[in-house]
Amino acid sequence: MAQTAQAHPEMQAPLALVQAASNGGVLTLTLSNPPANALSIAMMEALKGALDRARADNDVKVVVLAHEGKVFCAGHDLKEMTAHRADADRGRAFFTETMGLCSDLMQTIVRHPKPVIAAVGGVATAAGCQLVASCDLAVAAHGARFATPGVNIGLFCSTPMVALSRNVSRKHAMEMLLTGQMIDAETALSFGLVNRAVPAEALNRTVSELAQSIASKSPLTLKIGKEAFYAQIEMGLTEAYDYAARVMVENMMARDAEEGIGAFIEKRKPEWKGE
Repeated sequence: MAQTAQAHPEMQAPLALVQAASNGGVLTLTLSNPPANALSIAMMEALKGALDRARADNDVKVVVLAHEGKVFCAGHDLKEMTAHRADADRGRAFFTETMGLCSDLMQTIVRHPKPVIAAVGGVATAAGCQLVASCDLAVAAHGARFATPGVNIGLFCSTPMVALSRNVSRKHAMEMLLTGQMIDAETALSFGLVNRAVPAEALNRTVSELAQSIASKSPLTLKIGKEAFYAQIEMGLTEAYDYAARVMVENMMARDAEEGIGAFIEKRKPEWKGE
C-alpha cells in the first residue's frame, strides 16, 4: 500500500509474520513470510490476532490484506502438517487444530465489523484462495493467479470450497475444485472471485482509492450493513426482507443516519460520530 503509511508497533503480530501499517483510517495487514506466506499455525494466529485488535480500534475504518513476495498465500503449510504424521495419532489432532483455526480465521474476516479488502499481486492457492474469497472485496493484479489444487495431491479443498462456493457460481466453483487448475485474474474477475483486475503497477493505487472511499463512510453504517449482508444472504426471501426491514428501521434511528440525511438535504458534508 502507500509508502507513507506509518507502522503501529502495538499492532505488530508475533514473529513479524504479519506487518501492520495504518494510513487515513485504512489498516494494511501484510503477510510477511515469503516465498509462500503459508497459513501455518503461527501465521493464522498472527493474522487473527491483528484482525481482533483492529476490531477494537476506532481509528481503523477498513482493513486491507496485502502480501510480500510473488505469492499472496499458498495455503496451509504442508511441511508443517506432514511433520505431524510422526505423531502417535498420525497427525489427526494437529490437522483438527489447523482446520479449526483456519475456519475461525475465515469467519473472523466475514464477521469483522470493518470491511476487509484483499490486494492480490501474486498467486493465491488452496486456503490462500479461500482467504481471498472470505474477504468482502478483492482486487487482483493482472499477473495474479488463483487455484484450489488440493485434488491434484489427493486432498480435496473442502474448507476453501465453503468460501469459494459463496462467491462464485456453482459451475465455476466445481470447475476450480475438480480440476485444480490455475485461473488468471481476468478469469477470476469473470467468475466473481475478485472485484477488479488491474495492471500490477495500479494495484496499490486502486486498492487505496477503494479503501479510502469506503473509509469516508459512517463506520456504524458499514458495520450494520456488512453484518446484515451476510445474515440475509443465508435466509429465504420473505425472512430476508423481514430481517432487512428491521435493520433499516434500527439504522434510521442511528445518529449517523440522521446526520447523513440532514447533510444530504442541506448539501453539506456529513460529520460521522459512529453512533
